[in-house]
Parts: sequence; C-alpha cells; structure tokens
Amino acid sequence: MSQGTLLITGGAGYIGSHTVRHLLDQHERVVVLDNLVFGHRSALPLDRMTFVEGDMADAAFVESVFATHKPEAVLHFAAFAYVGESVTNPLKYYRNNLAAPLTLLEAMQRHDCKRFIFSSTCATYGDPVRIPIDESHPQAPVNPYGASKWMLERVLRDCDRAWGLKSVFLRYFNASGCHPSGEIGEDHNPETHLIPLVLKAARGEIEHITVFGTDYPTPDGTCIRDYIHVCDLASAHALALKYLRDGGDTIAVNLGTGRGFSVKEIIATAETVTGKKIPVQYGDRRAGDPAELIANPALAADILGWKAQNLDPQEHIESAWKWLSGSHGGRYQD
Repeated sequence: MSQGTLLITGGAGYIGSHTVRHLLDQHERVVVLDNLVFGHRSALPLDRMTFVEGDMADAAFVESVFATHKPEAVLHFAAFAYVGESVTNPLKYYRNNLAAPLTLLEAMQRHDCKRFIFSSTCATYGDPVRIPIDESHPQAPVNPYGASKWMLERVLRDCDRAWGLKSVFLRYFNASGCHPSGEIGEDHNPETHLIPLVLKAARGEIEHITVFGTDYPTPDGTCIRDYIHVCDLASAHALALKYLRDGGDTIAVNLGTGRGFSVKEIIATAETVTGKKIPVQYGDRRAGDPAELIANPALAADILGWKAQNLDPQEHIESAWKWLSGSHGGRYQD
C-alpha cells in the first residue's frame, strides 16, 4: 500500500515504464519526470499517474516538482546507456549520468527526501576476475558509461554519510523481454540489445544479425550473458522500496538469474519462437566484450527477498516477439 508519492526519473523509458506499471498495480502514487529524449509518453498509463516533462539538470524545474509533489522516495532511471557512444563522447555521459543527478540530490536534501533507488549496472565491475560476479567483486569499469554509474554510487554513499540518504544500488545484468500484455516493450533508437535485434532480423527489418566473435573460451565460442526479464527488474524496485521503508541501510545488490546463455543459444531460441530462419553474419570480437558475465544474485534474495521468476530466455523472447508483432510493430506512437 502506498505510503507517499514516488518520483520516478526516466520513467518513460524501457525499464522505467515497466516499473511504473508494476508500482501502480501495487497502488503506489507515481510521478514520472522525463525529458523524452529516449523515453516515450505513450509508454505511460497517463490516466493512472502524473507525468511532468522536463530536464533533471534544470534546478528550478526540479525544485518545482519537489515543492508540488513532495515525494517520499526517488527511483532514478534517467541515464544514457550506449557503451560505445560513452567511449567516443565521454563528457555527454558524465554530464547526464553524473552531473545532472546532483541537481536531483540537492533537491532531495532540501526537502528531506532520504530514499533513493538507483538503476545501476554490472558495467561498474568491468572485466570480471571471477564468475559468477557477487557484490564484493572489484569495481573497475572499463568505459565511461560504467564509470559514470560507479561514480554516482560513490556520491550516494557520501550523501548517506553527510545527511542520511539511504540508497539501494540495483546492478542490472542484461535486461530483456517485454510486458506480457504486449502493451509496452523495448523501443530504442538506435537499438543495440541482442534479443530485439535478432527478432528484427527475423521480421526482415534488418538484413542480418552480426555475431561479434566466435572464438571465446565458451562451449560454442560466443559470449555468454545473464538475461534478466524486465518485469523481474520492476519487481526488484518495489522490494527495494519496501526495504528502505523498513529502515534498510544503503546497499548494492546484483539483479540477475545466475544463469548464462550464449549468443548462439539466443539466436537458436529466437528461431524456435518465431519459426523463422534468422540471417547471421560473423564478425571479429568487439573490444571490451568479456567472454562471460553471470550474476551471483544471492544477496538480492537475502536482503530484498527477490528472485528472478522468468529464468528461461524463451519466455523473454516470446514476450519481446509479442511486442514486436503487435499492431504498433514494436514502436511507440508518440
């Protein structure tokens, strides 16, 4: 049951919009703040919540949002997330992912709002030194995207020491899938995630899927990743909120399944789901792609009472295929 208004930054994006729907189904009061650079107004059930369009870096705007809505907690999704772009344009990422949230945190401090749930990433760990990865794994990000998230984690810990802000850092592994209703889903431009690209190739929207590297030290030579369904991510945010409401301290937790699937396995599963042969081309490895990334999600179970429910990537692909095959064609009609 709702205890106060929740401010959700970036709530019109992929993971944010699924979390918004989950929280509304739990009778929470939700205000979404989004500048719609990557988010979609039509991803939101506007009849059930409040939407304010604006920029998180605009101090006067953010102050007006806090003064009007008096949020009890902030769930922060607003970030740029293209790893390659972060390497070529690092200042864009440090400005948006690190500097802009400082304006948000300043407003939280002024208004005595002391609960923060952060959409972080396994990219803060960098190249893995052991698999599976738990939260004690060294954090050594290898690109500005991961570094910007790691730096904000440091800022949040400092805010805890200085004025009592309590945060949960949710370190996602590979988000995938779409809402089972088919009403909301994954709509990025450009799209870089494997599953939607594979399905676009199945639909003929792109000529082929490129597999980068077939000589990794894995059973079939392709990279292995831990795919976590977006609806499982949404439920983790609700449990993180309960944890903070119950007086929990600042903590980082991994969100993953603890299981890994290779690129070739994902393509084969997509062929089963779609009944279509997917055109594939093979290329060289991409710099910075680890052979394997798998979470140890035990702490999320122990601390938050959370476990992923959608463990089979076929379920992820089926939900994504339903979204892409709908009358909207997998695109929001903004």
